[in-house]
Amino acid sequence: METHCSVYYYKAKQRDDEPLRQEMSSMATLHNQWGFWMMYSRLRELNYKDNHKRVYRIYTAMKLNMRRKHKKRLPARILEPLVQPARPNETWSMDFMHDGLINGKSFRSFNVIDDFNREVLNITIDTSLTSLRIIRELNKLIEWRGKPVRLRMDNGPEYVSQAMEDWAESNEIALTFIQPGKPHQNGYIERFNRTYRQEVLDNYAFENLSQARIMTQAWMWRVFH
Repeated sequence: METHCSVYYYKAKQRDDEPLRQEMSSMATLHNQWGFWMMYSRLRELNYKDNHKRVYRIYTAMKLNMRRKHKKRLPARILEPLVQPARPNETWSMDFMHDGLINGKSFRSFNVIDDFNREVLNITIDTSLTSLRIIRELNKLIEWRGKPVRLRMDNGPEYVSQAMEDWAESNEIALTFIQPGKPHQNGYIERFNRTYRQEVLDNYAFENLSQARIMTQAWMWRVFH
């Protein structure tokens, strides 16, 4: 079998890894939770044609597989006295609660009250309640009730998210966070939660979310109207 003469003169072309390195370095900075496959998928969306073996070689060479995840530090929270507002819509308090169905599946409730008269404004029940879902529920409340001056809450991840901060700023609503580990600083909603648990969550065994929502809505109308 004869070998073509071009084989003797072929020289492999060295590919430039620098554009790929820069892009992956930027991703690692902006998205520190992403692993290799998230990065690779994003690179494909950006029209990088490199196969996963080459990308992984560069990924490990940059030691991105050795990244450590650091906890996000909360800013210092200032202690504010819990005082009753002089009028409605000055301060709304928010909090989450947890419970479960008969089959063991857990669900959460997102509760909102007006601190002025402890009126319950909202109880949203679902298996997942993200910051974007919370924002949608608050927008519905504002359409019906009007805009509050401030919102009081704990330091849950849904509340300290960038989406929540941007929403509050665009709506000119102040976010008041209690100090970590001090639930009594949000005493109005904590008292409400205790009553809701005793009279609804601990009083009924729910087969599905619809039952929990119906019983909750009936309780809200009976007690607060």
